[in-house]
Amino acid sequence: MAEQYRKKRDFSRTPEPAGGRRKPGKRPIFVIQKHDASRLHYDFRIEVDGVLKSWAVPKGPSTDPREKRLALPTEDHPLDYADFEGVIPEDQYGGGTVLVWDTGPYDNLTEKDGKTLPAGKAIEQGHILMRLHGKKLKGGYALQRTGKGKSARWLLVKTKDDAADARRNPVSTEPKSVLSGRTLSQIAHEEDNGADSQ
Repeated sequence: MAEQYRKKRDFSRTPEPAGGRRKPGKRPIFVIQKHDASRLHYDFRIEVDGVLKSWAVPKGPSTDPREKRLALPTEDHPLDYADFEGVIPEDQYGGGTVLVWDTGPYDNLTEKDGKTLPAGKAIEQGHILMRLHGKKLKGGYALQRTGKGKSARWLLVKTKDDAADARRNPVSTEPKSVLSGRTLSQIAHEEDNGADSQ
């Protein structure tokens, strides 16, 4: 699993986890990582069948159901990646600073014919509905594929529920990591200082 992820990385050069250490828990998790690469974006990942299915969301998630956020599929990541914060060298794939912006368990709410459709099947079919139990994001979100073939795009949309809030903008008002309480610049600064002192 996550073979494409491993092929793109030199683990003697990048601090990213190679995978294989973290095992699935009782409930699947989601994680959103803020990634200051060539362009700042947010990586939205959900645990499905032992890996983190991943999408890059350029504008980050919204709590406003009227906002449809573009989500670009990326390679599956290992479960170990859910806790990763640090600086990826610029000469490595996806170089830049990463922090865990939000994380928590999620419930798959996707149904077909009155039964829960497994998350992997739901993604295959182009639509997954989930309830997030994060520190910053809660409630229903949908990932919806539109178009076909090369013109296919995914959208991340907040559903209308008690957690929806058109006035809230957590991407700009809540920039810190939910794991370490650090900002991207603090992580980058600490990594630089750590490298300088070795």
